[in-house]
Amino acid sequence: MNICVYGASSDAIDKGYILAGELLGEEMAKRGHTLIFGGGAQGLMGAVARGMSKHNGKIIGIAPSFFNVDGILYDKCTEFHYPETMRERKKMMEEMSDAFIMTPGGIGTYEEFFEILTLKQLGRHSKAIAVLNTMGYYNTMEKLMDETANMNFMRPTVKKLYKCGNTPAEICDYIESYQPTELDIRQTKFIK
Repeated sequence: MNICVYGASSDAIDKGYILAGELLGEEMAKRGHTLIFGGGAQGLMGAVARGMSKHNGKIIGIAPSFFNVDGILYDKCTEFHYPETMRERKKMMEEMSDAFIMTPGGIGTYEEFFEILTLKQLGRHSKAIAVLNTMGYYNTMEKLMDETANMNFMRPTVKKLYKCGNTPAEICDYIESYQPTELDIRQTKFIK
């Protein structure tokens, strides 16, 4: 299965996050999955790729050509695609992937996750989406999502469109057992 992983590009984070990223990559490789990612050599992007490399996993990097400068991109990818723009990058990542995992990250990671979640809510895809909640990083986001539903800004069913889990094994188990269901926009759009 081709699994797209979103995550931090910075190494200036707690090493516990880096270790969890490497373990995710290892878990994916051991299970025979392919990594689709933004191609970065640092942060959680690089950590997941290194974990994949430890077990000879297939790694597909996707990054605009302007990122191709020394040390920015992971140099052990099985293949690399160089779209012209960030928008083309996200489209390629979405189209090439069978499932999505968000690891801890910043605004770029949030943006990628919420776009792919929104597309699922709108019935544009029915692929598995998972959140790796390393060291409780996404606890606050989960509270925000609950509050959003409680205040009727979204239906509570939107939270069922993804799975939040604490370990790489839990996340991989979810993705592997996921049964896609086609969504009708009328099922998830909030109408007061």
